[in-house]
Amino acid sequence: MDSVRSPEWPVAPQGGLAANSATARYGSPAQAPPSGRAAPVPPPPYRPAGASGTAPVPRPAPPIPVKILIAGGFGVGKTTTVGAISEIAPLTTEAEMTSAGIGIDDPGVRSAKTTTTVAMDFGCVTIDRSLKLYLFGTPGQARFGFMWDDLARGALGALVVVDSARLDDCYPAIDFFERAGLPFVVGVNAFDGRLAHDLDAIRWALAVGDHVPLVQFDARERLSVRDALLVVLDRALDRATRERKT
Repeated sequence: MDSVRSPEWPVAPQGGLAANSATARYGSPAQAPPSGRAAPVPPPPYRPAGASGTAPVPRPAPPIPVKILIAGGFGVGKTTTVGAISEIAPLTTEAEMTSAGIGIDDPGVRSAKTTTTVAMDFGCVTIDRSLKLYLFGTPGQARFGFMWDDLARGALGALVVVDSARLDDCYPAIDFFERAGLPFVVGVNAFDGRLAHDLDAIRWALAVGDHVPLVQFDARERLSVRDALLVVLDRALDRATRERKT
C-alpha cells in the first residue's frame, strides 16, 4: 500500500504567518473590503433612556376630571342635554313608560316622550387639555330621589334644567342643591325655540337670588349646552375662589 505524505508547506519566516494558517489562507476578518463596497456600519450600542445625559421628554399631564350633575324634573331634557354634547356614546338607563305611570309620570302635553330614566345618564366632554367634564344625569321622578345623594358626591356643580311651562317640577332640584350647598346654574330649556315666560319672571317664580345664574339654552344644540356648562364651571370657580380667601 502506497503511503500518503502530507504536502510540504513552506517554512514560515521568523515573525511571519505560517502558510497553512487560517489567517494566511483566508485573510484577516479585519482587512479592508474589496474596492467599490462600503464597510458595514455597526449598530450603536444599547443605552437605556436617560443614559446619554439628555433628560427624557416629559409626557403631558392628563386633564383634570370634573364631575357635573345634570338635574331637574321629569321630562325637562336632561338625557337630551347629556347626549347633545358627550364625546362618547352616552350611557343611558331608559325604560319604556307603562300604564302604571299614568298620573305619576307626566312629561307635559308638548312632549312625545315614551321612555324615562330609571337610574342615571352618563357622558363626558373634554373642554381643553387640562379639563374634562364627566356628566351625570339624575332621574327626575321623586321615587328615585334616594339616588341623588350618591350622584352628588364629589360633584363640582350642577346644571338644573327647567321647562318654563312646568316650573313646579324643578322646585325639588333647586331645594336639594341649596340644602347641599352645591353651586348650581338654572338652565331654562327652550322647547321649540321659545319660552313660556321671560327669564325675569322665571327667576321670580323660582325664588332664586341674583347670585344664581339663570340662562336660556337649547338641550338639542351642542354649542348651546357647552355655553351653559361653562357658566356652571365659572360659578363653581367663583365659589372656590371666595372660599379660599376666607
